[in-house]
Amino acid sequence: MAALSDKNSPNRERPLEYTRNIGISAHIDAGKTTCSERILFYSGLVHKIGEVHEGTAVTDWMEQERERGITITSSAVSCHWKNKVGLFAGIDHQINLIDTPGHVDFTAEVERSLRVLDGAIAAFCSVAGVQPQSETVWRQMNKYSVPRLAFINKMDRTGADFYGAVNDIKEKLNGNPHPLYLPIGSEANFKGLIDLIEMVAYVYDENDPQGMKYDTVEIPAEYKEKALEYRHALIEAIADFDDEIMEKFLDGQEDFSDDEIRRGVRKATMTRRFVGVIPGSALKNKGVQMLLNAVVDYLPSPIDVPPIKAYAEDDEDTPSLEIVADDNAPTTALAFKLWADPFIGKLVFIRVYSGCVKKGMTFYNPRTRKTERISRLVMFQADQRTDIEEAYSGSICGLIGCKELITGDTMCEREHEVRLEPPTFPDPVIAMSIEPNSKADQEKLSIALQRLSEEDPTFVVSSDAETGQTLIAGMGELHLDIIRDRLIREFKVEATVGKPQIAYRETILGSADGVGKFVRQSGGRGQYGHAEIKLEPNEKGKGYEFFNEIVGGVIPKEYIKPTEEGIKEAMLNGVIAGYPVVDVKVHLVFGSFHEVDSSEMAFKMAGIFAFKDAMKNANPILLEPIMKVEVTTPEEYQGDVMGDLNRRRGQIQGMETKGNLCNIKAFVPLETMFGYATDVRSLSSGRASYSMEPSHFEQVPANVLKQVVEGSTRKVARS
Repeated sequence: MAALSDKNSPNRERPLEYTRNIGISAHIDAGKTTCSERILFYSGLVHKIGEVHEGTAVTDWMEQERERGITITSSAVSCHWKNKVGLFAGIDHQINLIDTPGHVDFTAEVERSLRVLDGAIAAFCSVAGVQPQSETVWRQMNKYSVPRLAFINKMDRTGADFYGAVNDIKEKLNGNPHPLYLPIGSEANFKGLIDLIEMVAYVYDENDPQGMKYDTVEIPAEYKEKALEYRHALIEAIADFDDEIMEKFLDGQEDFSDDEIRRGVRKATMTRRFVGVIPGSALKNKGVQMLLNAVVDYLPSPIDVPPIKAYAEDDEDTPSLEIVADDNAPTTALAFKLWADPFIGKLVFIRVYSGCVKKGMTFYNPRTRKTERISRLVMFQADQRTDIEEAYSGSICGLIGCKELITGDTMCEREHEVRLEPPTFPDPVIAMSIEPNSKADQEKLSIALQRLSEEDPTFVVSSDAETGQTLIAGMGELHLDIIRDRLIREFKVEATVGKPQIAYRETILGSADGVGKFVRQSGGRGQYGHAEIKLEPNEKGKGYEFFNEIVGGVIPKEYIKPTEEGIKEAMLNGVIAGYPVVDVKVHLVFGSFHEVDSSEMAFKMAGIFAFKDAMKNANPILLEPIMKVEVTTPEEYQGDVMGDLNRRRGQIQGMETKGNLCNIKAFVPLETMFGYATDVRSLSSGRASYSMEPSHFEQVPANVLKQVVEGSTRKVARS
């Protein structure tokens, strides 16, 4: 073992090198929470295995989670693990684990968790392989450059196919998966694992349902050849990342020590271009100990990952600083999640990147330009909290009593002001109106919605200017259903929600010029603002870009920003049906001003008028959200399901058969998918299942456009 780094505080209980910040992410129902519960059990944190189906899972602590058997909010727990063999044999490691939701409606929880983690476990169902949400979380891991292991779960299920799932990762995710263990048997005959590094087999004692006992035996004869083949492939794969192994491998040597291979796997995993794969069955308590060993041996500690990029005080577009995990450095931490606790108020989850965070200390928030004091500091065990005095770099912990912190805020020292890149979140795709059932609930509803929107960046509360209604927007029907449920249970607010509305967008296909003039003269000082713009389409997904092309001071510098603010405000309500405008480039090219009458407000109004004028002439179109839908159905219902998707304006993208099940992939407009859960059950006698996630926006067909515009007009007329 290498010497410990000098980045450890003398007060630290466990060196930074022996900390692992990891998360488990997967498609819904791949077994993430079941796997998390086994990790807590085998690490000794709990003494009774929690079960999702019994509503006793530690990490699924919300009432709604236990009732529905799904994870809604990511939960953080801290446990310890000591490998019996391996690179860190006998060394006690702290594992900070975040269990994330699998349902796409709660994708923000995955996004913000991966932003602060050093490593991850991607869990897959051995029967279904790579599923739609598997692709989403894999992309999120790539986005935040998170090294990962793959756990092929449910090896005890009928139809389990370990090698098919590994191939799925390679083909569908463009990954580089290599088994570290092979399964012995599958389905009801799944008995144990073959260790490709030590070349031994672990066979579980079927009389021990908790999976604590397994025998280490010789590899069964019928698996010997396959084990040698996969071990050779493993060594060949890690040789690409380790020069010493490459040299020996090219010389034709095969006598690698176990630790040589482990170091090679660790190096390869750190590059994020190699994924070690472990089979198992979390429900049947098999393979989880091997997964924990792999977490300790192959996933990085906080000092193994590259330094975090940060913005200095005067940086605008490009971060110029690097934050290294070091207890002795200035304090830098990121607030990545809020929780509105009805009893203690705002609970802020933070990741400490450098320095130490202490109870009672004062920190600086670059966003608010204010300082705040930490009144309480806590460590998490799901919904249980333990007060602590100090948290060191690499820690994930919580703050109580910080009123102005929001998701994405940086905590630092005033003398060392830095800003960390916050996590990014998708825009909501569905909205509905909400009204309190009584006047007495009006203020309570307002406070509750404010707290919930602070907590969840994908939950947006707004007011409809035409009707005066309060609108709530989120990632799907389930998302908003959970919000309403929480309003009733946690905040004691009874409210009625309206029919779901689609979050349409507007954009343009052509270019146009726009002129905006705001002139008011009514005695005394008047108002004068004049701006001219050129509007043109931007690349899909690029959003809004602004270019200041004013020359000669025809618009003074101090009026440029107000003009842009006016343009941004105008983009909130397009010219077709009043929906937000996306993917446009705005060039501010000309204007004029008055020495006395010009003001920031006048130029803001000029910006609004100029944008509206240009957009009307730039061939505006309406966009609707398109969902990526995957339906798994028995073959006999395949025709009915495909016909139904076609009736919903769906475009079938592909179809594959696994056993007697058919997987249908399609792009379907969200507008047609409300109530689909009931319809697909009815079509298939309850035997089909589906998943759905936002994919992209497409132009609305003419017949649908007419309905949307008429609906928008009726709404204005009623107001």
